[in-house]
Amino acid sequence: MARPAGGVEHVVAARELLRSAKTAEELRRAQAVLLPLDLGLSLEQTARAIGRSVNATCAIRTRFAKVAEGVMGPPQAKTALRNHALADLEREASILDEVLADAQKGGIVVIPQLKPLIEEKVGKPMALSTVYRMLARHGWRKLAPDTYHPQGDAERREVWKKNCPKP
Repeated sequence: MARPAGGVEHVVAARELLRSAKTAEELRRAQAVLLPLDLGLSLEQTARAIGRSVNATCAIRTRFAKVAEGVMGPPQAKTALRNHALADLEREASILDEVLADAQKGGIVVIPQLKPLIEEKVGKPMALSTVYRMLARHGWRKLAPDTYHPQGDAERREVWKKNCPKP
């Protein structure tokens, strides 16, 4: 027979969290504590009810008890950064605006030369693929080369085509 669930001293805090929960995670934390104590559910049944594994449910209950006792701080809200992002989207856009000022006027962009400048602005080393993904996120794309050089002379090119010997 499994041992009875502990944490009776945290029921009041769990009920308060259940009433004021704004996210699904807060609701799961309260349910992980209350379901075994109020309804007598086993850990496996509680895990099935809240949609987590048995190990995760046990960890949720343990963390709730530690937070309620003041041993641990409450779980932190997720930051505005994307997963493993070096900067948020606004910061990325401002970095690219600074680094690509010449390119916006029609200059040529050579990514490996930009990489050290972007790393300096971000403050961390980054892979070349990260730079390419950052440019793609902000609307920069690889353009196909023109069939002629922009500084070339169209008339001279046509004269050369007419007078070019055939192979």
